[in-house]
Amino acid sequence: MLEQAFTEKHYENTILHSDQGWQYQHDFYHQFLESKGIQASMSRKGNSPDNGMMESFFGILKSEMFYGYEKTFKSLNQLEQAIVDYIDYYNNKRIKVKLKGLSPVQYRTKSFG
Repeated sequence: MLEQAFTEKHYENTILHSDQGWQYQHDFYHQFLESKGIQASMSRKGNSPDNGMMESFFGILKSEMFYGYEKTFKSLNQLEQAIVDYIDYYNNKRIKVKLKGLSPVQYRTKSFG
């Protein structure tokens, strides 16, 4: 699965952040990342605020895409496309009160534009 996620030969200066799940502590995982030029980064043990923004995002994604909905996906590709579409919606169309009623992209463009 890692090979499918990282198809390029090298990802110099890329940092991949994860929690401390057993799969992310495995030697094979670290060797694979190193072979691609990727630096592994992990949250501190028992300190979920290290990854709070992503935990929040995935909670929202799950609640808006799956909980209370009887959606089924006929293939992994169909599920993957649904997630890609949701991320586009979340970044470009979904407004947030704490971003003054703007989407994340609108807010960032206005702030740094």
